[in-house]
Amino acid sequence: MRRELLNSFSGPTARLRLLALTLLTVFVGLTGCVYRMDIQQGNYLDGKAVGQLKVGMTRSQVRYILGTPMVQDVFDNERWDYIYYFKHGHVHRPIESRVIVYFNGDKVQRLALYNVPKGRPYGPGRLPPTNKFSIF
Repeated sequence: MRRELLNSFSGPTARLRLLALTLLTVFVGLTGCVYRMDIQQGNYLDGKAVGQLKVGMTRSQVRYILGTPMVQDVFDNERWDYIYYFKHGHVHRPIESRVIVYFNGDKVQRLALYNVPKGRPYGPGRLPPTNKFSIF
């Protein structure tokens, strides 16, 4: 039975089929046919809007400028977290930005800004600049 199996792959058409199957497998593997969708989560933080925040504003003024906070701490009503996360499909490093607003009563006591863009952040319509010689 083993000889019959070996003899079935010894003909020229069988070798051609095996070569075609191997090449097809290699080409499909090299095409990169995996689609990776963009992932956008959180509050869309516009740098110009964040720049309008001032110490002493009320909660309703902050909500008007930035919208409803992404995270409202159940145990600490004096802190609002605005978080934005965007990952373009094939880019390894996502864009993350965060604004934390601390209140004292109904007024803004202080602001903590992390990686907030100066203008509009990159979103589905605007792609981040790509580096031709990426390390990763």
